[in-house]
Amino acid sequence: MDQGSLLAAGTLGATALAAGVHLAGRRRRARRDAAALAERIDRRQHLARSLHPVIDPDVCIGSLSCLDACPEGDILGIIDHAARLVHADHCIGHGRCAAECPVGAIRLVLGSAERGVDLPEVDEWFESSRRGVHVVGELGGMGLIRNAVAQGLQAAERLAETTPSGGEVVVVGAGPAGLATALGLTARGVPNRVLEQDTVGGSIAHYPRRKLTLTEPLDLPIAGRIGRRQISKEELLDAWQRAIGKARLRIASGVKVGGIEGRDGRFTVLTSAGPVEAAKVVLATGRRGTPRRLGAPGEELPKVVHGLREPEAFDGARVLVVGGGDAAVEAAIQLATGSTAQVALAYRGPELSRCRAANRARFEELVAARRVAAHLSAEVRAITAAAVLLERAGRAVELPNDAVVLALGGELPVQFLASVGVAMHRFHGEAPGELARPAPAAPHPGPHPGPRRALPRRARAERRILVLLRLLYAVAGLALLGWLAAKGADYYRLPRAARLASPLHPLLKPAGPWGHGVGIAATAVMLGNFLYAARKRVRRLRALGSIRGWLDFHVFVGFMSPLVIAFHAAFQSNNGLATGTAAALGGVVVTGIVGRFIYGVVPADGGKGAELEDLAADFARIRAWAAPQLDVAGASAHALLDRATAPVKAGSLAAVFLRMPVEALALRLRILGLRRHLADRAGYRELRDALLRLGRLRWQLRFYRSLKRLLRGWRVFHAALAVFLVLAIAAHIAVSLFLGYGLR
Repeated sequence: MDQGSLLAAGTLGATALAAGVHLAGRRRRARRDAAALAERIDRRQHLARSLHPVIDPDVCIGSLSCLDACPEGDILGIIDHAARLVHADHCIGHGRCAAECPVGAIRLVLGSAERGVDLPEVDEWFESSRRGVHVVGELGGMGLIRNAVAQGLQAAERLAETTPSGGEVVVVGAGPAGLATALGLTARGVPNRVLEQDTVGGSIAHYPRRKLTLTEPLDLPIAGRIGRRQISKEELLDAWQRAIGKARLRIASGVKVGGIEGRDGRFTVLTSAGPVEAAKVVLATGRRGTPRRLGAPGEELPKVVHGLREPEAFDGARVLVVGGGDAAVEAAIQLATGSTAQVALAYRGPELSRCRAANRARFEELVAARRVAAHLSAEVRAITAAAVLLERAGRAVELPNDAVVLALGGELPVQFLASVGVAMHRFHGEAPGELARPAPAAPHPGPHPGPRRALPRRARAERRILVLLRLLYAVAGLALLGWLAAKGADYYRLPRAARLASPLHPLLKPAGPWGHGVGIAATAVMLGNFLYAARKRVRRLRALGSIRGWLDFHVFVGFMSPLVIAFHAAFQSNNGLATGTAAALGGVVVTGIVGRFIYGVVPADGGKGAELEDLAADFARIRAWAAPQLDVAGASAHALLDRATAPVKAGSLAAVFLRMPVEALALRLRILGLRRHLADRAGYRELRDALLRLGRLRWQLRFYRSLKRLLRGWRVFHAALAVFLVLAIAAHIAVSLFLGYGLR
């Protein structure tokens, strides 16, 4: 065996070893995540409390770029070769996983089939059942600051289009959602004012001191960027105040809203300071104004407070914190570390499963140090002036007590919403804004979205940028190939023997200055393929564009690499190692193209996998429409319809996969024959599109699940070939240097 063959064998072995290690690691992770999910299910902790991701296993291709995206840590895991929400009890709805999915397999929803969530009914622009009244932020289920801000900005975008000229928008609530709405409206020149019954900042103003409130910065109109990766409550409030001053927002504090009268375009907002006229109203009140009640005797005593603001106010007191979420645990930590109080915490559950891991770990440290007393599986039965009565395991426990801090969260102000005409809906796994309503019978001022979800302006801009980039890739690729072809056209057309006598041979041969230069440039471009993998795994790179844009770049570079390498090789093969490297490159490109083709065959709708029943319903509906249209063309046209809709015959997936493009081409040719039977050109085009859609649906029904299973394995195969390619390139360069191929 020659040296080249030995080197190729060694490279192949190293590739197989790398693939084996990768698969073994993934299997270990899958077993661990499956066990964790089973444990969560046993403990009834597998249901998310708020906005959370749902991963469609039929769309997920197993790239797993979503796993490391969440700032909360390992929220997602691997189950059955696809991503899965494992630690749902710790998910707080960041949504970074959905943003990092390159194929749109993740959508963010509220509630689940097992546990519904009651929230105001809104459409895709957060307009409620009462026209002209929008609901954003925590009141609509968006408790996370970043998501609440995003909703406020989207609502402002819509209101800028629908608010009558000269009309004013009244925003109720000066929390993150309300302030973001006001900033968005001001940036678009829409008059607005903010009414706040308490103080600016909403629930943030009532957080414990120095509480960290953000895990990533916010980009706001007029105000610019707010925050860093971590920012305290005080820093965030100062930033909001600077934004208010810079935008000159009109904010009336201490004003309570009691009702809304009138109709869309001509509202009267009833407040404690008198009526306020408004063209539109945005409710961003949150839930802080309606704290959840304990339901125990003595809850109305002066020593009982909702939430903690100043720990030192409880110096020397015996304080009981009630609750098991992050707010309760953080309050106990603040009291134990920021005051001289004797601190205890009571929670009805057997463990603190609803709070973040970092808070739980710190709390357990304080319990171990006897600075906090933990009373788990405990119910508060009564509160007196000097004590609190708990019940644990059927036994009464009396705790001497001076103060009680209730950290039970807030409740939806159902009565207020009902009084202003906002209907409620129980969410069982729907996305926010997915309840788009049909247009009203009465004229609606300004454009109104249809039943399909409209894209926010930012999303539309990002989509346009992606389209322009794809066009730029195509133009740049064609220009580069044209330039390379023109440079050596006379040389590349010569037979191998004739090339040796050509004056261009010393320059354009693979070992020549031009050939080497092209090879080095092509190798550098080809290694750019791995930027996509780095973008998925390196947290600092995630701010540099969307993952889908990086995937487009990955596809472009992968497609161009073998074409440019062909110019380096001068379209010939001189040694086995170079041939093997070229074959590996071709294999990587072909597997990537085939993988993308497989994904394209499986149906998707706006990034969400279509359900099999919906697919079958589409199939039946289009067939029912097409049949009468073909009466004009006669029996042969109906035979064509039968052929286009006949079930795909059973067989191996590979055989069916090979038949598909052949039959698709045959269907197009038969459809072309219909043209002479149909005089109406527009009708022909409509019928042609329907038949082609039927043909595609026919294959999709056959491939719906099996193709996704193939793609998951195909991705690993593609990645293994990429590793082999890198090793083969390194070996090729090493051999070239050893043999003395230089730039002479």
